[in-house]
Amino acid sequence: MNAFLRTGLWLGSAALAAGAAGAAVVWSGAYDVGADAPHTRPVYALLEYARERSIAARASGLSVPANLDDAERVRRGAGNYAAMCAGCHLTPGAGPSELSRGLYPAPPNLSQREVDAASAFWTIKHGIKASGMPAWGGSMDDAHLWDLVAFLGRLPSLDAQGYRDLVARSDGHSHGGGENMSGHDHGGEHDDSGGHGHSDAQAQADGVEAPAHAHAAKPHDDGDGPAHSHGDSANEAKPHDEAGTPAHEHEASAAAPTPSPAKARVQPPSTSPPKPAHGHADGQSHPH
Repeated sequence: MNAFLRTGLWLGSAALAAGAAGAAVVWSGAYDVGADAPHTRPVYALLEYARERSIAARASGLSVPANLDDAERVRRGAGNYAAMCAGCHLTPGAGPSELSRGLYPAPPNLSQREVDAASAFWTIKHGIKASGMPAWGGSMDDAHLWDLVAFLGRLPSLDAQGYRDLVARSDGHSHGGGENMSGHDHGGEHDDSGGHGHSDAQAQADGVEAPAHAHAAKPHDDGDGPAHSHGDSANEAKPHDEAGTPAHEHEASAAAPTPSPAKARVQPPSTSPPKPAHGHADGQSHPH
């Protein structure tokens, strides 16, 4: 047996042994997949390298728009970054968030890191398996994705106030995709009546999570407490109680005096015999 054949047999045996050992570890559940238990160094290095090479190979064929430094693209991207990315990838001057501290591998702080435009676009669009990075391409078109990439190019140069100002001037969470699936529009300031209410963009810029659709909904009386007041508009819908009776009918009946039970009760006809009549000075007879 020549040396080449012996080497091949040895490598094959080693590979089989390694595969069997790996299968035994997987089957036993010995490998801890908890996010608070870091990978071993060899596993982490392998996954990191595989991720970088996978993204680079797929992003290499992308055509990067020439106008990523356009101020309008940056402005539009700012609102979506604040709504969709800042919780993990952080903002200028801010420390780790509750969400970013709980993710593993830890998401990069993009306020302190320059990114390759093509790689950033591919990652935002397709996400990364077994990580906290979602595939935003399912709800955003490419134009809005490139707006986000444009903002990422500006982000490392912003301070905290510059970031807040830029987000406040943006359209907020507005990309014409999944943010409208529930029937609500996140863009700009609004309320249900068509006026101006809360601003998701302003809340994000201030570092406060915007309330989930805190619109001026009109509650009704469910029997557990008094109905809420809805203002003085004459055309405003009145609340209903559980029986379906409009509240204005109750108000009308409440305004009218209620007869006492004694007066409301129908008196039975008298069975006593009639009193005899007697005469008066006027010549008329009056019964008693």
